This record gives sequence, C-alpha cells and structure tokens, in this order.
Amino acid sequence: MELIKQNTQSKIIKSLIVIFLGSIILAISAKIKIPFYPVPMTMQTFVVLFLGISFGYKIAVSTVALYLLEGIIGLPVFSNSPEKGVGLVYFTGPTMGYLIGFLSACFMSSFIKSENNYFSIFLKLIFSVSTIYILGILWLGTLIGWDKPIIKLGVMPFLLAEFFKIALLTVLSKKILKFRKFI
Repeated sequence: MELIKQNTQSKIIKSLIVIFLGSIILAISAKIKIPFYPVPMTMQTFVVLFLGISFGYKIAVSTVALYLLEGIIGLPVFSNSPEKGVGLVYFTGPTMGYLIGFLSACFMSSFIKSENNYFSIFLKLIFSVSTIYILGILWLGTLIGWDKPIIKLGVMPFLLAEFFKIALLTVLSKKILKFRKFI
C-alpha cells in the first residue's frame, strides 16, 4: 500500500514539473521569432502540438491553461508582451481566440498514436491547428468587424509556416510519442 502511495505521489510530482516546465517552454517559444515570409513565425503552435503529442491531453491542456493564466495575471509570456501590453488587457486583444485555440489544439493532437500512419498523423495535426485558426478568426471577426478581410489578416500570412511546423511534427511524431512513457 505504501509503495502505491509513493508511486502515485511520484507521478503527481513528475506531472507538475512537466506542466511548469512546459509553460516556461511555451513562453520562450512565444518570444522566439523566426524570420519567415510574409510574417515572422513563432514556435508556439509547434510547442502546443508537441505537448499534446508527447504528454497526452491532461498534461498538455494543464500546461497551456497555466501559460494562459500566467499571461492573464500579468506575466509577460505572450508573444508581443510587454511591448503591446500585459495581463487581461493583452489577453482580450486580437489574439485571444488563437490563445484559447491552443487548448483545443493540444487536446486534439493528444489523440495521435504510434500506430497511426504518417498521413493520418499529418491530417490530425492539420485538424488540431485548424481549431486555433477557427477560434482565432471568430474572435478577430467579432473584435474588428466581419466586414474586414479577417481570413487574409488572421490566417493567410501564417499558412506556410504552419505547414512547415506540421510537416516537421509529422516526421518526428513517432519519436515524440515516447515521452508519454516518462509520465
């Protein structure tokens, strides 16, 4: 009985460490801007999908939720903070839909299994990242108006970078799935 209790406590501690470290990595990925045409690429969506694939939905969603909470309470973890504001004011700006979409994307990507073929993995990752953009443009349209070219502003500039990240994750996915054994 004592061994079971210690094993459970060890698992909880490991999970909390991974969640905390994952939120730090997500914050760092928001700050890294890679020159990409037509707009710079951050690695946030890569990390969000990576978390879902590698640790499953419970840890991935918890990690993204912690990251969002850190940003909401005022820590400069978001991509353009503190330059363009911090806290709830920044969170409720034009990127809020995309940030909330991180939760659905990591959840959806957690359903990738090592038995899946690469084409299936690729499609699941496209579906996962699509939820970020769907929620993003829904919020963007609500915020700036539906008469604006929201798809041209909020999706098109990022498609090439997303394709690159999804292709890379697809190739690495079978190796990434081995992280699930850690927790």
